[in-house]
Amino acid sequence: MLAADERRLHTGLYGRAARGELLRVRHGVYAGAEWWTGLKPHERYHPRVAAAGLVFTDAIFMRESAAVLHELPIFGEPRDIHIFDPDRRSTKRYSDVVVHAAQGARNVAAIGSVFVTDLLATVVDTARHLPPAYALAVADAALRRGMPREQLRAWSSDDANRRNERLLRWVWDFADARAESAGESVSRAVISWLGFAVPVLQQVFTYEGITDRSDFWWTKVRAIGESDGYGKYVALTARAAVEGVVEEKVREDRLRRYSDGFARWDWSDAHRVVPIERKLLRAGVPLVAARDNAMLATLRR
Repeated sequence: MLAADERRLHTGLYGRAARGELLRVRHGVYAGAEWWTGLKPHERYHPRVAAAGLVFTDAIFMRESAAVLHELPIFGEPRDIHIFDPDRRSTKRYSDVVVHAAQGARNVAAIGSVFVTDLLATVVDTARHLPPAYALAVADAALRRGMPREQLRAWSSDDANRRNERLLRWVWDFADARAESAGESVSRAVISWLGFAVPVLQQVFTYEGITDRSDFWWTKVRAIGESDGYGKYVALTARAAVEGVVEEKVREDRLRRYSDGFARWDWSDAHRVVPIERKLLRAGVPLVAARDNAMLATLRR
């Protein structure tokens, strides 16, 4: 809500803020304190960008700020709000707002009442400034939305901004629309850099009259890999949450009965590298290439 609106409505905005009922998100923009503190760090970035849109009404958002509005993956809570100014010659920072100078033309789209760089420019701009595993997650999401791989390659190679162009070529080549979450995308990158055989994504199985899909499937060794994002366990009630956990356990047991190896890992396992490596080796997944320590080191960024 805007402070000016609150004053006009005589609802005592500043009194509510003083009592701790409201928190200031931006100058003149407030949110309910209980609601805000209940958000996880990565959930706060979208309302921060929305608040900036209320203050900077003619702004064109770019990079992560456009990505979150395009509903592309973001990671953690980005520090800055990114604004594109096609008339600016140099980039300027104002507290947590970075106004970027033009580095080639960007098409502009509207999402509601907010202006953003279009999806293609947003994917490339965001990917340029992320570690490659995260850039892969953004590219996978773009392919799931129907964006042609060649369009990403062409736009990137023609762009005046050349930052991380070599790494982006790897991202465009390795991107896969079948990856259904950022966790699967990051896991796929780590699996490749560790030197494991390339898995099949979203393999379908029909056993006991039930159809299941696995995140990863290694056909030759009949091994299944599952990247746990925990979103599948979110429910509105405790009972529904328990039912979700039980259902997933039954599904896992069913898949284990018809495979020769099974590995499950989470976001932390993939980033720490060693846990996912050990789990895949125990599941019988073969190493077929040399470990790429340089790319694995990018996870620490």
